[in-house]
Amino acid sequence: MTHKIKVAFVCVHNSCRSQMAEAISKLIAGDDFEAYSAGTETKPQINQDAVAVINELYGVDMNKTQTSKLLSDIPPVDVVITMGCNVNCPFLPCKYREDWGLDDPTGKEKSEFIKTAQIIEQKVIDLKSRINNLW
Repeated sequence: MTHKIKVAFVCVHNSCRSQMAEAISKLIAGDDFEAYSAGTETKPQINQDAVAVINELYGVDMNKTQTSKLLSDIPPVDVVITMGCNVNCPFLPCKYREDWGLDDPTGKEKSEFIKTAQIIEQKVIDLKSRINNLW
């Protein structure tokens, strides 16, 4: 492969699911693709429940490694993964797109954040296995 495929994980606020996906992807698929996350709006900080769970499960402190970003803050990407934004999923030009349909765990029990992280990890592993065959 001449360049790493750029993958953007996108949701409206870029504060929870997409940030979790960016962190997990950088950790377990960094050799295969470059991961970014972004949204159409930003929050002042990443969801602190998500930060705590990612730190506990993966040893990554998203407060130190990531910030909330707008779609315009990331480079052009090859693949867009929407997190499950329902009505107004953000649009970003790409060669391939899929929606992971994840419920937002914000405001829910810690177990929901853990479940979301585990689903994201499995989906990243699946994406990693398919990434070179997407086009």
